[in-house]
Amino acid sequence: MTTTTAPAPAASGNTPKARRTGGGLGRYLLIRALLIIPTVFILVSLVFFLMRLTGDPITAALGGRLSADQLAERIHEAGYDRPLLIQYLEYLGNVFTGNFGTTISDRKPVTEILVTYGAATLELAFYALLVAFVVGIPLGMLAAYVRDRWGDAALRVFAILCYATPVFFAGLLTKLVFSVWLGWLPISGRASTRAQLQMQRLDDPTGIYTIDAIRTGNPDVLADVLLHAVMPALVLGLLTAGVFLRLVRTNVIGTLSTDYVESGRSRGVREYRLVTKHAYRPALIPIITVIGLQIALLLGGAVLTETTFEWRGLGFMLSQYLQARDFVAVQGIVALLAVIVALTNFLVDVIAAIIDPRVRY
Repeated sequence: MTTTTAPAPAASGNTPKARRTGGGLGRYLLIRALLIIPTVFILVSLVFFLMRLTGDPITAALGGRLSADQLAERIHEAGYDRPLLIQYLEYLGNVFTGNFGTTISDRKPVTEILVTYGAATLELAFYALLVAFVVGIPLGMLAAYVRDRWGDAALRVFAILCYATPVFFAGLLTKLVFSVWLGWLPISGRASTRAQLQMQRLDDPTGIYTIDAIRTGNPDVLADVLLHAVMPALVLGLLTAGVFLRLVRTNVIGTLSTDYVESGRSRGVREYRLVTKHAYRPALIPIITVIGLQIALLLGGAVLTETTFEWRGLGFMLSQYLQARDFVAVQGIVALLAVIVALTNFLVDVIAAIIDPRVRY
């Protein structure tokens, strides 16, 4: 009797594909996480060498205010008379251990500057993103709903004005209208002196005024903090809202031409429902992918916004230290901003990969 062996299941062709699909997310996230290191390394290195183009930081900051002997002594104490490569390697070692040095102009640890003023920039960036989402996404959906009509044209012009208007000009204009002419909002600062004094009495204040104002339990302090945040958040948020508006409009219009939307339209579903219930969710995926770029744009705009409104955050201090030619402080602030942008882009990539697996392939 002859026995026949049944052929093995033809599953071997599918197994590698299944393995690739299953491990694709892990490999993608690992690669994106590893890319943070060279990104920060390149940015920190660029800042170091660009700052040295005009000479050593001591001479740049204090030249003309100290005698030649005093200047030489300060340069030797700081180690800036050593070879540039030695300085660079020591700087990298200090940065990766969290030591950013001491500022030249006011002799403060750079880490203290980052902690003290970083909270203010974080708070402003949060409010600006909130404005961008609240304004950009609904108006983008509205522009798609009324596409090719006068309302669509008006919203597109509004979007162009948002991201094309210089931040400092928009800031001065809003101060003129809402503070000088109408008197509705405070002209500058993060809070009034009275509110700051109450928040300073707290044990371990966070530096984020909204949280500290809530902790005081005084609604007047919270209202004061929020009123001071309106104009800076509006000016900085509209810069990103214009980008979101154009992006949502374009993607919603593209989604409205897909088969499943056309199927709903053929069944008599109203256009408004198609836009708000079916087309807008897929259109939000590109918004997530560009958030990382917009964070970099917000941090860049924060320098001018904080300077215009005297919002004492990292952007404001960066402008002050640039004027003082304090390169040590500038290096520390820019290095922190580089880390924030790199980490934000990584988190955005993680969210985008989870929502839309196509970004991994």
